[in-house]
Amino acid sequence: MVFPVLNLLFVFLFPINPAAVDPRIEIELQKHQTVDVLCVFRSELTELGAITRPFEFKAQKGNYVFKHLRAEAKIKQALLIRYLEHNHIDYYSFFIINAIQVPKADAKLIQYLSTRPEIARLEYNQPYALMRPEATTLDLNFLETRGPHAIEWGIGRIRADTLWQLGIKGQGVVLGSSDTGVELHPAIKNNYRGTLSNQNLNHNYNWHDAIHSISPLNKDSISMPNVNPCGLDVGAPCDDHNHGTHTVGTMAATDFQTGVAPEAKWIGCRCMERGWGSLATYLECFQWFLAPTDLNNDNPDPAKAPHVINNSWGCIQEEGCNSSNFGTMEQVVKNLKAAGIFITVSAGNDGSQGCGSINDPPAILEPAFSVGATAINDTIASFSSRGPVTIDLSGRVKPNISAPGVAIRSTIRNGGFVTWNGTSMASPHVSGAVALLISAFPTLSGKVELLEDILEKSADPKTIRFGCGKDSAFTVPNIVYGYGRLNVYKAYLYTKQLLTTAIPARGKIALKIFPNPFNQRVIFEFGRKVVVKRLVIYDVHGRVVYSQSGSVSTALELVTTGWTQGFYFYQVQTEDGLRQGKMILRND
Repeated sequence: MVFPVLNLLFVFLFPINPAAVDPRIEIELQKHQTVDVLCVFRSELTELGAITRPFEFKAQKGNYVFKHLRAEAKIKQALLIRYLEHNHIDYYSFFIINAIQVPKADAKLIQYLSTRPEIARLEYNQPYALMRPEATTLDLNFLETRGPHAIEWGIGRIRADTLWQLGIKGQGVVLGSSDTGVELHPAIKNNYRGTLSNQNLNHNYNWHDAIHSISPLNKDSISMPNVNPCGLDVGAPCDDHNHGTHTVGTMAATDFQTGVAPEAKWIGCRCMERGWGSLATYLECFQWFLAPTDLNNDNPDPAKAPHVINNSWGCIQEEGCNSSNFGTMEQVVKNLKAAGIFITVSAGNDGSQGCGSINDPPAILEPAFSVGATAINDTIASFSSRGPVTIDLSGRVKPNISAPGVAIRSTIRNGGFVTWNGTSMASPHVSGAVALLISAFPTLSGKVELLEDILEKSADPKTIRFGCGKDSAFTVPNIVYGYGRLNVYKAYLYTKQLLTTAIPARGKIALKIFPNPFNQRVIFEFGRKVVVKRLVIYDVHGRVVYSQSGSVSTALELVTTGWTQGFYFYQVQTEDGLRQGKMILRND
């Protein structure tokens, strides 16, 4: 049933512009009566990062992003939800990106959806897969000669153990696992945020299962096609594959041998059914990480969001990912970063294809922090995917960085350990390293771009003799190692130098800004002579339009002729603390 009056209202509010329809939807409809589609709505909230960048605290960013994304989704999805419910059509609403999933849309419904003026595009809810690791075939005799309590080689190579000796072990930081689930292995159970002091468990806000049905892709390749080992919609941590348990162990195992950040907490969301997921399960987990919920999927709370989310999976072209839906994934990652959450992603295991083998989202995406894999001899692993990114014609340099990913021993189901190879094993090293840095410097919490910059600038530079494109034997970053191999101790020293003065939680600067709104000029008045350590003004796109440091004699006048009308954000740091806020330029 169509609602004429309400539709006329939306035609007035939105231009008549038919939704773009993924051609694979029609292909699927030729095979089946219905198709699983994602209706992506037109959105004005595409640059939240520019707004939240000046915010000092992660909680501020998370609350702002959650509040505005959910509010927009509620308004713009209202008419379609009413239509779907009236016609008894199953759906799932998202706000991490403004979208509605319709699992069983027939040709008639697709035609109707394509005419809705508030819908930007219809995407096929394609499958995606984890980056499947392999048991190592390397000579591991050197491991057998070590003592029983020796740390894993990757831990020592990135110098995480050096930070442990300084008392920095990930305390106060929460890691997120978006993967095949997690088993409460003895080496990681105590660091599960849902494990209480008396060893009782509370899974509210700490675990979510986005697997509601069996993946059809398992029928020909899995011995149990109709029964998942964990079940569906499970209310407690479970791993139906081993992959997620392995990556969590590398991030946060408590044995002081296996995990990079042995005292960090972790929470988990299962987004893959025995290694196969879809765009919808990916969105569901990321939405839950933005604002974790209780086990009834109610009462979302962005204050319980993790600091870092590890992602060791990719959506490969053969399974349906292409340039028509890259934008959806990219916007989700951007929204999470705007909320102050660090997104770590495995670069892929297609290095045998040579240059340009980083082909799959989210590794190819600009806002994702992509990680290649290095071997024990500190060279790039043969399987580690290389840039540049060519699939979207960007020529983007990826990976961002590299980390140990060969012969990585970590936890698996039933209390065991196994040694695997893969960029899936490299990415958790970086996630754990971020936890160590935030633990050492809590003011870094939520400052994703700064953390990325620190990791890149402190990496041990690595080059390759035969590069691709413009890369030479001296190019850093390059499309094989990125900025080099992760060194978290160097990152710690770099950060310590960078943050020479602790920033008080709340600034006490005597500061007056006038006029505000302003036109041709604006004055920062301090009331006395001060030393400005940093004054930065950003526009709404996050670009720096003005910066200065040094002594100021009571007031600083800025001529703003030529600035574009609109909002601006300022940050002022002096010896008295930090102040930030919003300014408005009006040309009237």
